[in-house]
Amino acid sequence: MQLDSSGLQVLSEEECFLLLSSMPIGRIVFTDRALPAVQPVNFCLDGRSIVIRTATGSKLAAATRRAVVAFEADDFDAGRRTGWSVTAVGHAREVTDAAELARLAELPLTTWAPGDRDHYIVVEAEQISGRRIAPARAAVG
Repeated sequence: MQLDSSGLQVLSEEECFLLLSSMPIGRIVFTDRALPAVQPVNFCLDGRSIVIRTATGSKLAAATRRAVVAFEADDFDAGRRTGWSVTAVGHAREVTDAAELARLAELPLTTWAPGDRDHYIVVEAEQISGRRIAPARAAVG
């Protein structure tokens, strides 16, 4: 098990994708009017790609066209002080191909937000990293 300089467990690429696939909500970080913006989104994985559904005219849809974005998901147990965080960075693209739209519509991606969400954004995870906070070990004495 590899630890980083803070004592957190460094997750493998495989572990990162496995953990991402276990969560329905993440956060996408993008640029809005030259400033960083963060928005929670429903998502699912399609291989190594993160798929998000949004409204066609949304700020997110406009801001992510061919942009480099970050995506983060995590899970924590405050009582046990354990958890993990995974961050992916890559180019976002809007999906316009009819065949790909039909295929993505079959993914188990149900939006929680109200309204029509028929616009798909795919983030190709070009870099991915993660850390896990493991339970503190009892001192041996």
